[in-house]
Amino acid sequence: MKHFKKISDLHEALGVKPPEHPLFSVAYGERDNCTSISELEFFSEFYIIGFKKLKSGQMLYGKTKYDHDLGSMSFIKPQQKVSFRNMELEEKGFLIIIHKDFLPGTSLYNEIKKYSYFDYEVNEALHLSPAEENIIWNLYFSIEKEYNNNTDEHSKAIIISHLDSMLKYAQRFYKRQFIHRTELTGATLTRFNALLAANFEERKSKDIGLPTVASMAEKMHISPRYLTDLLKEETGKTALELIHLFLIGEAKNMLTGGDMNISEISTSLGFENPTYFSRLFKKEVGSAPNKFKDRLLN
Repeated sequence: MKHFKKISDLHEALGVKPPEHPLFSVAYGERDNCTSISELEFFSEFYIIGFKKLKSGQMLYGKTKYDHDLGSMSFIKPQQKVSFRNMELEEKGFLIIIHKDFLPGTSLYNEIKKYSYFDYEVNEALHLSPAEENIIWNLYFSIEKEYNNNTDEHSKAIIISHLDSMLKYAQRFYKRQFIHRTELTGATLTRFNALLAANFEERKSKDIGLPTVASMAEKMHISPRYLTDLLKEETGKTALELIHLFLIGEAKNMLTGGDMNISEISTSLGFENPTYFSRLFKKEVGSAPNKFKDRLLN
């Protein structure tokens, strides 16, 4: 697998003209002039923002395949494995490639790390409405125009400003996507809760630890960040918060029974440390588990 440290090397592998800047580039393609990529597997030192609708072929990053039936935006971070196989564009598309060394000293250096969609899988790409597409394309062409202009002391700041706007719009559009997929979101929450319950039942016969966001996401075949953002939009709580609420709910049920002590309840739920369980219980309920139990018994 290739490891690209220079943007120029990635351009060469993709069959596009050399970049104008060593740490930043844009590449525009249309169905009639975009060279088909037979196969390319790589990881890099770059953030990559792309918009594309595929006529044929396959794109993967993380562990999943891009849905080529829908035009969409995708966001790739440095050191993320990417695969292109026999790709041809159905319509126009673009790539924006940002070397991580382009960002120090800019507002995006820390800001870009806050956008969780860079941790999504490829099948969790951002699907744009026509109006949203127009906004993104206008921003792209503004970036492209500045990229191809003669560089001066303002060029980088202007490019960064447009990039910042594009990322903020992407955040907004993902919110819309979550809202418009309420049926999917509801199904996700139902399945999430069902898997939590199954994990709890499994603990009765197997020595397994606490459910984690990563383990739940793996069972649901989505990325941990996408799972958290989807549930947060629907319920107002993150995946981890929902796991904690489920565990505390089961703990309350056990405490109500009155037959198990705090250590036994902690172990049965999967906690290795009863102290951690007690702290979490107090944080969520407002009182320590032994005091909660005493109130119930009295």
